[in-house]
Amino acid sequence: MAKDNEDKSLPAGRAAPPRPADPSSPAEVDRFLKTLAATPAARPADGRGRLAFALDATASRQPTWDLAQEIQADMFAAAAGLGGLEMQIVYYRGRSECRASPFVTDAATLKRLMGRISCEGGLTQIHRVLTHLVGEAERSGLKAAVFVGDALEEDPDALHALAGQLALRGVRLFLFQEGHDGTVEATFRALAKLTGGAYCRFDPAAAAQLRALLSAVAAYAAGGRKALAARRDEGALRLLAALGG
Repeated sequence: MAKDNEDKSLPAGRAAPPRPADPSSPAEVDRFLKTLAATPAARPADGRGRLAFALDATASRQPTWDLAQEIQADMFAAAAGLGGLEMQIVYYRGRSECRASPFVTDAATLKRLMGRISCEGGLTQIHRVLTHLVGEAERSGLKAAVFVGDALEEDPDALHALAGQLALRGVRLFLFQEGHDGTVEATFRALAKLTGGAYCRFDPAAAAQLRALLSAVAAYAAGGRKALAARRDEGALRLLAALGG
């Protein structure tokens, strides 16, 4: 079994050759992940929530990626009074780069990692993200995962099959769509339904909207539905409605 602090770079394909001077190159990210994985982390307290935060980092996504760097601090804060949170960043970009960080327990570390990554043109790799989440559920008991994206260039049926595997392992998917693409919406809704999770659309121009929704997911990951129901903010109410109550 993989240890929690191991570098969880995702399989299936090699990244494009890095540009040595580019601080956002795959080699630079690799070095950061290896340093992070080699740094001893305090063991989480009993009851700490665990959340995978997956994002599309292809070219169109830079504004949302930059926003996510700030929002993840709020996600940790939302979970702090509920036992705390361990969070892992999963992303894909370029031709075949798809990676996952170790789980960490503080916003500053994840912000440093995300600050090293810039978005690059490429196709979606949601299949690889979901495959990783299936393995993570088996390794670490992951029960909740977020995905934020605006496009889909893969076979929806293959994604549905992976969502079924996640459902069998008790993992709920929370999918947030930027934009109004009908195929993306139908697929994201189906993945949420199959896993007992939730689908929401957000307006990329309304940062507070996504901030509220993701903070609500973090509260859910740390304290379950009861903790979510105890919050009365807009994000929690929208998420509860998406969950069916």
